[in-house]
Amino acid sequence: MLYAPNRPMSEVDLSLLWSAVALLAIGFVMVYSASIATAEMSRLTGFRSHYYLIRQGMFIAIGVVAAVIAFQIPVAWLQRGAPFLFLACILTLLLVLIPGVGVTVNGSRRWLPLGITNFQPSELMKLAVVLYAADYTVRKAAFMQDFKRGFLPMFGVMFLAGGLLLMQPDFGAFVVITTIAMGILFLGGLNWRLFAGLIMLLLCAFVALILLSPYRLQRVLGFMDPWADAYGKGYQLSHSLIAFGRGEWFGVGLGASVEKLFYLPEAHTDFLMAVIAEELGLLGVLAVVALFVWLVWRAFLVGRQSASLERYFAALVAQGIALWLSVQTFINMGVNMGLLPTKGLTLPFLSYGGTGIVINCVAVAVLLRIDYENRALMRGRRA
Repeated sequence: MLYAPNRPMSEVDLSLLWSAVALLAIGFVMVYSASIATAEMSRLTGFRSHYYLIRQGMFIAIGVVAAVIAFQIPVAWLQRGAPFLFLACILTLLLVLIPGVGVTVNGSRRWLPLGITNFQPSELMKLAVVLYAADYTVRKAAFMQDFKRGFLPMFGVMFLAGGLLLMQPDFGAFVVITTIAMGILFLGGLNWRLFAGLIMLLLCAFVALILLSPYRLQRVLGFMDPWADAYGKGYQLSHSLIAFGRGEWFGVGLGASVEKLFYLPEAHTDFLMAVIAEELGLLGVLAVVALFVWLVWRAFLVGRQSASLERYFAALVAQGIALWLSVQTFINMGVNMGLLPTKGLTLPFLSYGGTGIVINCVAVAVLLRIDYENRALMRGRRA
């Protein structure tokens, strides 16, 4: 059982809340450590070493405010609003692709300008897919064994969303939202034979996308042997592995990383885990992994409790958020450790970034709201 019947219940799962707070705090410190050298030498930052620290703090503050607001929204309202949020995200993905509207960075057009910062629609799309797929699965529960009536409509809308993401291009976000949608459909009762066949088709599609795209193919080749071209396609991965090697058991000390001194690209975003490994060592890496494992495990337990209370939409949302965070975390850490090809996915709660931090905070708030309603329902049944 998730809750012991002879113990008083708090309003929410405090261990879930504090694990998220701990990850945000670690990220706040490590983003500052990883970005000092870059900020001091960049005209964009005004040569201010604390530039990314201030902005990360601002993003966390906005995320906390957004989370407090999101916590006030009943889960039933989220279910009713899920299709509209998904449609709004599709429209923003279309806006990103319009020349002069979307902001292009490093060859990818993934952002919309909002004055002091940029908004990344693909981050909001991850949450929208969780809500929409959960709502769809509950509405179509009677047809989950039927390919035409159960799976095909969902495939159509996800094909549209995935196509827009690939046009940016954002292959990482495409993988994440595909995993979320497929995972929720499977948890909702999709025929396992159909699910296995679709997994095989998706794997073939991923391989085709890699082979047909020169830059993706180069990334895979660089991943297979980064040392063969350590100054070219294997540059990022080779320096990430050097950072992990230098960290050893206990790290070189907070702020003492060498790789962040213009050797490791994107040290405060995609490759923040490598800086954590170098400065805090294996101990620091294991601490971060343990916090993520605990958060995801608690999220799955919240989903299981919702299912036992026959709150199936809430159950699928909680489990969908758990899938989202676990898959994105696994991909980011896998890339940093050389287990997966280089992909532009940030580490949830830790990496520098506005939209990602805010949406991660909102996702935790949705989990806490589900848990809050579960506990309230259980108290009502005991009374």
